[in-house]
Formats: sequence, C-alpha cells, structure tokens
Amino acid sequence: MPLRPVQLNIKALDAAAVGRFWARALGWSAWSPGVTTYVGPPGDLVWPDPVVVGVDVVPVPEPKTATKNRVHLDLATTSAAHRAELVARLKSLGATPADVGQGEVPWTVLADPEGNEFCVLEPREVYRDTGPIAALVVDCADPRAMARFWGGATDWIVHDVTDDHASLRSARGGGPYLEFLRTPGVKTVPDRLHLDLLPYPGDDRAAEVDRLRALGATDLDLGQGEVPWTCLADPEGHEFCVLALP
Repeated sequence: MPLRPVQLNIKALDAAAVGRFWARALGWSAWSPGVTTYVGPPGDLVWPDPVVVGVDVVPVPEPKTATKNRVHLDLATTSAAHRAELVARLKSLGATPADVGQGEVPWTVLADPEGNEFCVLEPREVYRDTGPIAALVVDCADPRAMARFWGGATDWIVHDVTDDHASLRSARGGGPYLEFLRTPGVKTVPDRLHLDLLPYPGDDRAAEVDRLRALGATDLDLGQGEVPWTCLADPEGHEFCVLALP
C-alpha cells in the first residue's frame, strides 16, 4: 500500500526555538520528548495525525545558507483582515520580510527565525478547509513528472496538473496540499525542509522502499549512519525519508 506523508522535517540550529515559533505561528502545540521538537494540533499528542501533516524540527550544526529553500510552506488565511493580523503576529514572533524575487504579488513572503522562507497567502477558496498550512510547496523543473512520482509514492490524490504546476492532497480530503511549482534554477544545496513518509500498519517498509526505487527514487547518504529510517531522493534530488512504524 502506498505511503502517507506524516510530517515536514525542518533542520535548525535551535530546534526548540524554531519549534516554538512554528507552534505559535500555526496555533498548534510543541512537544520535545527528545532532541527533536514536534509541532502538531493542540491537545494531546496524536502521532501520526490521521489528517494533519505535522512539523518535526531537528537540530543540525550547520546554519541555513543564503540560497533560497526549494521547499517551503504556504499558510492559509480567510480574509484580508486575517492575513494582515497573521503577518503582524508572525513578525512579532520573530519572522522577517523576505525577498525571493517575487515582485508585486498578493501574498506576503516571510522567513522564520532561521531564515526559512514561507508565504502567507491571500484568501483562496481552494484552501478554505486545509487548516493553517495551505500547502507544502516544492520548486521543480517538471511538475508533471513530480506528480507522477509522488502520486505513485503516496496514497494522495493527484489534482490539477499542468506544465507549470501540479498538486496532490490526501484522499481523506483534509489537511494541506502538496504542490510542485515549475521554477528556474536547479537544486544546489541539501534541502532544509523535507517530507517524512510512513507505511501503514502491516505494510512491509523494505518492500515500500524497493517500490520507491522502482518509481525513480535514489538512495541518499547524508552521513546518517545506522538509523531506523531510510533516506531517499526523488527524481529531481529532493530528499525525503521513509520512517519506521512506531
């Protein structure tokens, strides 16, 4: 059975501080049972959440480079007033304006306290029921090819596909979209953000990893050593991990 996206992994120098930022930004809660900080919906921790894609902030020794991330978050808003309030609140939490060459656009581009770019969107009907995260956006050269790979890799449904944009969403009809945006340039540095995928109970993780390789994924050595997850890259080199079942 295809895998399910369960969390967005963010690398940070100060995982606890970045986790607190994203918890407050999204109106969620932060838990730090070990070295990482997990951010998810308020209330008792449920992992994996059946619909929501959580955020897992992992400490690393290297700071973000000046290169724009090729994976970022888009945040949803419900009105112009909500967008203005959210932008002001995010800045008060430590977000800063970011210029990624966007020019005059109806959304606001910001960066979190460690420089990871994200967007606060103007109200859009398509994101009315996603929750605070509208989409996980991946820059790529070929959205059609990315939709084929990720549509085969996961149990998410492929939606609109063009030469410039493709999107997927959980078959449950909730949570964020996974979007691929045709963008100039190529990947030159490791992704600061990546998706973590999880098998369903009873599925064979090793068989799922082999299936991903057959779809075009390649093995990735990030110096992770012996770990209970498998690091891979999609056909355009974006890192992702297949986690072990809890």
